Amino acid sequence: MSNFRIAELTEGQDLIVFDGECILCSGFFQFMVTRDRRQRFRYASAQSPVGQRLYQQLGLPTGDFETNLVIIGERVHQRLDAFAAAMKTLPGLWPVLSLCRFLPGFVKDPLYHAIARNRYRLFGRAEACLIPDAGLRSRFLPEGF
Repeated sequence: MSNFRIAELTEGQDLIVFDGECILCSGFFQFMVTRDRRQRFRYASAQSPVGQRLYQQLGLPTGDFETNLVIIGERVHQRLDAFAAAMKTLPGLWPVLSLCRFLPGFVKDPLYHAIARNRYRLFGRAEACLIPDAGLRSRFLPEGF
């Protein structure tokens, strides 16, 4: 696989890559879509060709997606820092939640991993990956679902 620049895939827009089978992760996606009124973000599921390529290029597992990715510019955020970066972009009081990025790693990493490891058991798993309706399709990267 050849190297690529993230900006080439995102077409200059910010990007959220999420596990399309995880109910919690898909809920995060839906939360962001409804609140991202400026349509700052494009989206891709981790299971899509684009998602697989990004996870592989970043050295992340391509079969078990324990982190969503929030890419702003060319900076990739993972785990709780991804959530914080996304919250910081929203209007209203949501940016207050971005303060979680200041938690020390010995607090936020074990907390995040405990939820990530048990997300299917706690929140469920979809039988199939999310397929966006026609209205949402334009918000996804090509080959993003």
